[in-house]
Amino acid sequence: MVGGGIVGLATALALQRALGRPVVVVEAEPRVAVHQTGHNSGVIHSGLYYKPGSLKARLCAEGREAMFAFCAAHGIEAPRCGKLVVAADEEDLPRLDELERRGRENGLAGVKRVTPAEMREIEPAVGGIAGLHVPETGKTDFIKVAEAMAADVRAGGGEVRTESAFLSARPVPGGLAIATTAGPLDAALLVNCAGLQCDRVARKCRVKPPIRIVPFRGEYWGLSDPSASLVRHLIYPVPDPRFPFLGVHFLRHLDGEVTAGPNAIPAWAREGYRRFSLSPRDALGTLLYPGFWRLALRHPFTGLREFARSLSRRASAHALRRLVPGVRAADLRYHHCGIRAQAVFPDGRLADDFVIEEGERSVHVLNAPSPAATASLAIGRHIAAIAAKRLP
Repeated sequence: MVGGGIVGLATALALQRALGRPVVVVEAEPRVAVHQTGHNSGVIHSGLYYKPGSLKARLCAEGREAMFAFCAAHGIEAPRCGKLVVAADEEDLPRLDELERRGRENGLAGVKRVTPAEMREIEPAVGGIAGLHVPETGKTDFIKVAEAMAADVRAGGGEVRTESAFLSARPVPGGLAIATTAGPLDAALLVNCAGLQCDRVARKCRVKPPIRIVPFRGEYWGLSDPSASLVRHLIYPVPDPRFPFLGVHFLRHLDGEVTAGPNAIPAWAREGYRRFSLSPRDALGTLLYPGFWRLALRHPFTGLREFARSLSRRASAHALRRLVPGVRAADLRYHHCGIRAQAVFPDGRLADDFVIEEGERSVHVLNAPSPAATASLAIGRHIAAIAAKRLP
C-alpha cells in the first residue's frame, strides 16, 4: 500500500479485514495524514452534490454513515451540525432546485428547502433569497481519524512504515519487488493511494494513467470578531456545476475557530504549503501539460477571479458577503492552504468522479478528491474488492 493518507489507511484496513492478510503501508512523511488529509476542512459531507448513480454519490452515502460510526467507536468528536446552502440571487435558484433533486435522489431524507426567514433561524446573519438545510452534514478531525485507522491496521497485524518513500516496483514470480527509501519489500499486490503523487507512482508501476495530476491550492481565511460571530456552523454557496469545487464557504470548527474559503488556483509545488512555494519539477510538469492549458483557456475569467481572491482580502470579502453580508475585509487574515490533487484529462476536462485504474498486480486510485475523506471507509472497501480479484 503506497500512501498514508486517510484513503490509503482505510483501504489497508479493509484489505486486512477482507483477506485476513497483513498489509504494509509505506508513507514518505514522518507521520500519517500530512498532505490532503491533514489540510482537509474537516467536513463530513452528506452526499448532496454528486450525480446520482456516480461512485461519488454511492460511496459518499455509505462512507458518511461509516465515518460517523467509526468516530463514535473510537471516541472522536463528530457532531451532525448540519449546513445551509444559500442561493444568493435569482440566477442560483435553478441550480438550487437541481441540488435539492440530487439530494433526495441520493437518499438525503432530511434535506429541506427553506425560506429566508427559516434560513435566519438557522444562521441569523446569512443573506440570500432561498436555501437548503442539510442536517446530515457533520464535522470532525480527519487527522485523528487517520491516526486511529493506522492504529487499527497495526492492531490487525499490519505495518505503517513512515519515512519510507516508494521508489519503484517490478514484477517477479509470485508478486512484486518494491523498492522504498527504507529498504526493499516483497508483495503480492500494490495499491496506489498516493494522492498528490499518484500519477507518478502509477507510471513507475508501468501503468499509463489517462490523467495528469494538476495541483490546485485552496487558501483559507481565518475570521476574527465581529465577523466570526456571524457564523454558527456551515454556510455554503450553490456551486458552479462546471467545476468539481464547492465554492468559498464558512466553517466553524470544533474548537470554535471560523474559517472561510477555499479559492482554487494552480499550485506550483505539489507539496508546498507556503503562499509562494515553488517546485521547478512540479511547475514544469503542469506548464508542459496540454490539458492544463486547455483547461485554463476554457475558463480564463474564472481563473482570474480566483487569483484576485488569493491576492486581495477585499476581493475575498466581496465574495463572502454574498453569503453573509456583514463580513468585513478587516476581519480576514490568511489562515492556511490545502492542495488538491485534481486529475485533468489531456483535453482539459476535470475528472469529477473517482478514477481507479488497474495494472499488472496493482490498483491505482488516480482521482479521489472531496468527499474522499468522508467516503474513505467505503472507498477502502470498494478498492479492496477490486484488489481481491487480482490476488492469487
